[in-house]
Amino acid sequence: MDVQLLPGERLDAINENLRLIQKTDGLTFGTDAYLLSAFLKPSSRARGAELGGGTGVLSLLALTRQKLVHTDVYEIQPEFAELCRRNAVLNNLAERMTVWEGDVRDIAGEQKLDVVYSNPPYMKADCGRENAVGAMNIARREIHGGIEDFCAAAGRLLKHGGTFAVVYRPDRWADLVCSMRQYGMEVKRAVFVYPSAADRPCLVLTEAKKGAASGMVLAPPLCIYTDASKKTYTPEMDRIYETCSMGFLFPGTERQK
Repeated sequence: MDVQLLPGERLDAINENLRLIQKTDGLTFGTDAYLLSAFLKPSSRARGAELGGGTGVLSLLALTRQKLVHTDVYEIQPEFAELCRRNAVLNNLAERMTVWEGDVRDIAGEQKLDVVYSNPPYMKADCGRENAVGAMNIARREIHGGIEDFCAAAGRLLKHGGTFAVVYRPDRWADLVCSMRQYGMEVKRAVFVYPSAADRPCLVLTEAKKGAASGMVLAPPLCIYTDASKKTYTPEMDRIYETCSMGFLFPGTERQK
């Protein structure tokens, strides 16, 4: 398929099956999105939703890696909502991916989805130095809703027993876990991600189940690189990139019903 790029856009090959249009001055595909796609359990019939779509790459990976049969994508920025649609068409996934432009705080409750997942803004609106590009501020800062709002939306969308999967910052994990519980979800799986064994954790992947009792499985720490030079991936990261799965970190908990 011929791709018509707009000014300020580029086309990248993500893997052998997936191409992605990205904005040169916007958030681009990174490790956090890929790790969350690998964290999702596989399913041949799960229906899901992504809160905050960006370019749509997370949902595209989930669809192409058989994590979902269909997903809705909610994105507040019009230019990125349209970019999600274009990327779905580019990868022949438009029939399996429906994009909605709007605020997650306005999502009506359906209580029918199996999975909701998100790479939400992880900085408070007044935290740190602002990005020069407004789209980056919206993606990174809680300008249009905080983690409580994302958890509330997930709680409205999920059916009883459905799961909410999030990649987030470790220093705000308590906020995430408390918000999940506030909206009727209990954490069942989590893994902390470290650049290397010499570093502090940089990400935490968390899955909560709606209506579940307390009790979770905490996986062993996942290191991205073998040492502080950050040149060589660990065997665990190589395996994740090869399979787009973290099932080996959670024996017996991998398949989504």
